[in-house]
Amino acid sequence: MSTENTSIGSGASRREFLKSTSAATAAVAAVGITPIYGQNQAPSANVVGANNRINIGHIGVGGQGMAHVSQMKPKHGDNNTASIAVCDVSKYRQDFAKNKILDGNAGAKVDTYGDFRKLLERKDIDAIVCATVDHWHTKVSVAALQSGKHVYVEKPMTRYLGEAFEIYDTVKATGKILQVGSQGCSDMKWHEAARLIQSGKIGPIVMSQGSYMRNSPKGEWNYLIQPWCSAEDTNWDMWINPVSKKIPFNPDHYFRWRKYYPYCAGLLGDLFPHKLHPYMLATGNPEFPTRVAALGNKSFHTDKNTPGTPERDVPEIMQLIAEFPSGYVMHITSSTVNEVGTQEMIRGHKATLTMAGNKVELTPGRPFTEEIDPYTSPAFPGETLPAHHKNWFDSIRANKQPNAGIDLAVKVQTVISLAEMSDRLNIMCSFDPKTRKVTDGAGKEVTPLTYGSLPLS
Repeated sequence: MSTENTSIGSGASRREFLKSTSAATAAVAAVGITPIYGQNQAPSANVVGANNRINIGHIGVGGQGMAHVSQMKPKHGDNNTASIAVCDVSKYRQDFAKNKILDGNAGAKVDTYGDFRKLLERKDIDAIVCATVDHWHTKVSVAALQSGKHVYVEKPMTRYLGEAFEIYDTVKATGKILQVGSQGCSDMKWHEAARLIQSGKIGPIVMSQGSYMRNSPKGEWNYLIQPWCSAEDTNWDMWINPVSKKIPFNPDHYFRWRKYYPYCAGLLGDLFPHKLHPYMLATGNPEFPTRVAALGNKSFHTDKNTPGTPERDVPEIMQLIAEFPSGYVMHITSSTVNEVGTQEMIRGHKATLTMAGNKVELTPGRPFTEEIDPYTSPAFPGETLPAHHKNWFDSIRANKQPNAGIDLAVKVQTVISLAEMSDRLNIMCSFDPKTRKVTDGAGKEVTPLTYGSLPLS
């Protein structure tokens, strides 16, 4: 696809723009999911051949982990893949996942593990899906990469900032392919937006806005505690490690862990990645943030409507603003107490892109209506897990960066982690990617949050 930096003229040149834009969009849809921007990475020492089956191990098979198991299974034939091992701290979940894979799959063999390190010793496993609790993402991902496995890790990529660079450095050292589970990055409308932006069609990016909103009167993430959950079934000591604030076995924390800071950043960890990854991808040239500020509160106390559960640590409302070296400013909001979102848009100096009905609409700014024509893309298929899985498999075979690869993911995680620090420490956070240091508004260095930094960590 062309990324020329030509302006859109009037008359014939405008017609040429519309013609070329439609052709490029059709080409995008025809060739499938391809990142708009190039990323450099050392080649893998053990590239999976185009005709080789990719054997997968699943580490963490709770709700999200089972979504991957269930949606990969019917596509194994098309993707030439196989799920051959599962691991979880719960014996019940191990068996449930195994039976799901084996159901209707005569002759298949699936092994179960309670310790992910045993699964990683398997030489016949090429790649793993890490869908554990957030505080285990880094340990599992780094160990998998070092054992020669490619990694699909659920969002957020890590719990804390330092861990993001631990994964980043390991990916670069091993040359393995890592995909973060933000499937919006495999929604082609964001790649079309990136093509338009990189082609200079909207001028320099000024700002963007997006939201991920829910309304949960009984408290978001208050999942039903299943009767099989017990201290006998679950290796609680492994589950709660490496958090600093250790407590005895607690079914509420086990099932509703996204409510509690030791295990998750709440909205910032669960919902914000769905917007941050695509919006930063859409720039065509993702940057580390220069400044991040965030503000959250939990004034509505929705947990009181679910008897027996403690009040959450994390906010019910969160607003984030991030500034980047190019001058681009991104504003993302999220809530669990109101589901009405903001209009999704990226504002440029010359034109604005809006995402509506899974199309991209380009509207010229008033001073540039003679220079730029409006444009509406065809409708793209909505985001799906299978498309994101396929992009990962294709990237492994081609030894190239996937749509939510490490170079994008480390920048997204930096925004998430700085936002959590901003809200919890009541500061604005600045970041220097060369030194990887965080400073406050007065220029004083701030130690990034990690396990043990705060009482709830």
